[in-house]
This record gives sequence, C-alpha cells and structure tokens, in this order.
Amino acid sequence: MKEREKKVGLLRSVVRQTKGHRLSLSAIFALEILSTPLALLMPIAVKIAVDNVVGSQPVPRAIAALLPARVLHSRGRLLIAAAILQVLVVLLIQAHAFASYILKMRSGERMVLGFRTGLFRHLQRLPLAYHDGRGTSDSTFRVQDDAPALKSLTIDGALFLFSDVVKLFAMAWVTLLIDWRLALVALSVTPLLVLYAVVYQKKVGGRYKEVKRLESSAMQIVQEVLSAVRVVKAFGREESEERRFLDRSLEGEKARVRLAFADSTFGFAVNMTTAAGMALVLFVGIGNVMTNTLLLGSLLMVLTYLAQLYTPLQNITYHVASLQASGASADRAFEVLAEERENGSQANATTRDELRQRVAGSVEFRNVSFAYDAARSVLHDLSVNIPAGTRVGLVGRTGSGKTTFVNMLVRFYEPTTGQILLDGVDLREYPLDFLRSQFALVLQEPVLFSTTIAKNIAYGCPHASDAQIVEAARAANAHDFIQSLPKGYQTEAGERGILLSGGERQRISMARAFLKDAPILILDEPTSALDARTEGDILGTMRRLMMGRTSFFISHRLNALSHCDLLLKIDNSRAAEMAVPGSVAEIETLVSGEPDAEAELA
Repeated sequence: MKEREKKVGLLRSVVRQTKGHRLSLSAIFALEILSTPLALLMPIAVKIAVDNVVGSQPVPRAIAALLPARVLHSRGRLLIAAAILQVLVVLLIQAHAFASYILKMRSGERMVLGFRTGLFRHLQRLPLAYHDGRGTSDSTFRVQDDAPALKSLTIDGALFLFSDVVKLFAMAWVTLLIDWRLALVALSVTPLLVLYAVVYQKKVGGRYKEVKRLESSAMQIVQEVLSAVRVVKAFGREESEERRFLDRSLEGEKARVRLAFADSTFGFAVNMTTAAGMALVLFVGIGNVMTNTLLLGSLLMVLTYLAQLYTPLQNITYHVASLQASGASADRAFEVLAEERENGSQANATTRDELRQRVAGSVEFRNVSFAYDAARSVLHDLSVNIPAGTRVGLVGRTGSGKTTFVNMLVRFYEPTTGQILLDGVDLREYPLDFLRSQFALVLQEPVLFSTTIAKNIAYGCPHASDAQIVEAARAANAHDFIQSLPKGYQTEAGERGILLSGGERQRISMARAFLKDAPILILDEPTSALDARTEGDILGTMRRLMMGRTSFFISHRLNALSHCDLLLKIDNSRAAEMAVPGSVAEIETLVSGEPDAEAELA
C-alpha cells in the first residue's frame, strides 16, 4: 500500500510540473494518434499490387472510388498508382515523424529547463543544514542528471504509452475485420507479455534508484578532488584518489550491468514471444491461403498489420522498464522539492512597513541555545545585549560556537530555544530577504565568482554604477591593484577568484561590503590566511569599514581586536562580555586560557 501511495504521489507531482506545457503535450499526443491511420495506410499499396495487379481480384470499392476508370482498367496504370500511393504514404509518415520529433524536442527541452530552474531555485532557498548534510555534488546531480526524467516520463513515456495503446486497439480491430481467426492467434501471446512486465517490475523496480545514488556518489568524488586539486597534488595523492573514484564507479557499473542483464532478459522474452505469435499467424494464414479462404494480398496485409500490432505491444512492455528508470530519477528530483524552504517571516511581517526600514543595529540574545543535534550542543542559555554601533570582538576556542553565533544572526540557523532580537524585534518577524540585506559579510576564505572584478564587487548591489564600484574599491585599498590588471575592473577573477592572490581577494570582498553599506558587519577570521604586512593593510581597511556599524569580528589574533569596543568570550557554550583594554598584552591577560590566542602571540 505504501508503494502504491508513493507512485500516486509521484504521478501527481509529474502532473503538476506539466502545467504550462499541456498545450504542447496535447499537440504531441494528437500527432502520435495520427500515426495510427498513417500506419494503416502502409500495406494498401502492397495489397493492390498483389491482389489487383498480379492477381485478378477487383479493386476494393473504397479505393476504386478514388481512382479514375482508365486506371482501374489497366494493370500497368494500376501498378503505377500503387507505387505512387506507396511513395505518398511514406512521404506523409516521414513528414509526420519530422514534425513530431521537432515538437517533442522543443517541448521536452523547455519542460526540462523549467524543471531544472525550479529545482535550482528551490535548492538555493533550502536551509544550510540541508546543504551541509547532502553536499553540493548530490544536489548538482539531481539538477543536471535527474531532472530530464520529467521528459522521459511524460513525452517519451506516458504519451507514447497512450498512443501505443490506441495503436494496439486500432491494429487489432482492423485485423479482426480482415480475418478474426488470425487476429485471435496473434493476440494469444498478449497475456504472456503482461506477465513478463509484472515480473520485471517486481524484480527490478527498486534497483534504478540505487544506481542513481551510486552515480551521484562517484560524481561527489570528482567534485571533491577537482575543487581541492592543489592539496591532492601537494600530497601526491592522485593515484589514491583515482582508485577511490574507480572503486566507487565500479559499484555503479556492477549495478548497471545487473540492470542491463535484467533488461536484456526481458527484451529477449518479449521478442521471442512476439516472434512465436508471428510464426503461428504465418502458419495459420498460409493454410487459409492454400484452402482459398484468404487472399494472398490480404495475408500480406494482415502480416504487415501484425508487425505493427506487435510493435506497440513490445513498446508497452518496454515502457514498463523505461518508466522504472525515469521514475527513480524523477523521485530523487521531487525529493528536493519536498524539502521545506527556509522559514521566512511570520505571516503579517510583510505588511508592516516599519520592518522594512534600515535597522539601527542593536542586537540582543535572550536565553539562546543551539544544537546541531542531540549529541552536538554548541550554545547554551546565552544572553547578551549589544547596542547599535558597537564593535564586538568574538573570541573563544576553536569549535566554541563563534561562527554559529554570527550564523544565527543572519538566520542561516535558527536557535533551538530562546530569541534573537534586532532593534528589539525578533529576527523571525523580519522578512528574510530584508533581514539579510542589513548584513555585510567578510569571510576567512573570500568567495568570488567566475566573472569580472566589477561584478564581484557589485554582487550585493547589482545595479551599482561604475563610479560607485570604483569608490568602494578605493575605500578597500583595492583600486590601484585592480587598475594594474590587464583589463582593470573587467578582468575575469577566475573560478572562486583563483587568478588573484589571497590579499587581493580579501580586498575585493571588503569592497563588496563597502558598496553594500549595510548597518551590521560580520568579519569571520578575515586575516587568518594573510601574511603580517598584508594583514596590517587589511586591518586598516577593516577599521574604516567597521566605523559607525554594529560589527562582529571573529579573530584569534589579539592585535586585531584592539580597536573593538568590547570582547565577547564564548566558552563552555556560554558567553561573557568584557570591556577592551588598551594594549594587546592586557587583552591577552583578559582572555587568558585561550590556547589559540596564546599560540598566535607565540
């Protein structure tokens, strides 16, 4: 029962995704139905040539009504007419096939693009916990490789299935009209084909999803290795990673081979069964011709129809196999859409204009606790009140919860218990897009995109003018080095900014924050990977950036904290506020017991 409910749910999801494409799907279906009468025309020319040109039988009334008398009374002209009819029928069939192919290709690509876009849109709005748990490669695989299953299920699957059913009944009906005995002989193999399909579905049904999972896990290794290729090369682990990829890929290969064996066995059984049906028809039909109960032309016509009768029969059973594979991929894609998006604001928040005004920046944590799961508690009953414009230095051991603290500020994670207030209003009251527009982030590893430096600076303000971009770059001490690049601000940064040095990437990241001009600033270890000289330059820029803003500065380098207004030490899942003394030595004394800080000073 649960399996049936799952299939019904998948069917409903597929139907919902076809909204907006139903007109084109209807046109495709109509073209597929049109293939039936075209197929019925195929053997007519052969029948005329055999029974009416070679033989002496009169031309059937329906055909005679369409031909002039001088053609009917001349075997040569009748043969020419049959040949012309054959060419016209083939021309119609080819024109139909061309129109059907183009329409299916265009509609299918649009449908898949829309589905992929919807998956990508939804993935971007899922909580960070989802991405942390699944990883980017699995999500990428679902968007790129699983999404096309929608086309396979609808255009290549369901529509073909329906049209084949229609074609099957049409061919069976026409065959019954010509010779009902031969039709019954031909259809006698149908129960066996149905039995094959049922057995195949039970034995193979669940394996396709496992194959997709294995393929996704192999892709994950590729992405991990290529994204960390410098580390792999530095440690000489190329062969090891190759073996790891090969081992994972071999699992998928074995699973695919097992499926291929099952598919081939299924196809062999179907083809041999239909061949046996055709042999029976031929045996019985030739006997009828020899006893003069059936014309030779009619037998050839029946055999032609039977070939076309067995084609939809085979297709229908093969569709069972293809729908299993497509259903597994589609189910994986729909699993993404079933995930809940990040919680936005409460229902009435978007109607409150006062919540869309630029915030002052006062922050309060009220008895906030957070745990990733029952075994990983990070913060416990944390309470702190930070006035607007305060520059806060966050210190604490690695893993004490400093980054979690700032992640909850921008609602990357929600508190397990307690409240976080911004200007006295619970963060959950703010519209999520507006809330995040009030923050600017500068991270330890600056994130740049494979586009121009100008677009990277303007990432948070895409409509900024060139003058504004240059002004922000000057404020971040980035203008001079940008101007020295071959194309200046139009220079490509490369994937993740790989074509720039660490200090250059960090300056661009700060220029982005200057341009955004948000009232709250988060600096998460922005200088930890820089040399002393570059760090000194960056710290001067950061001091200007923090001026007049509520700022949260995470750092293990105590000299970087001397310009903060207060320190917030997070230890043992709690926090303690401390005023900042003047010298680095006094700060060291204040945060004594901080191993990372002591190591840094040493």
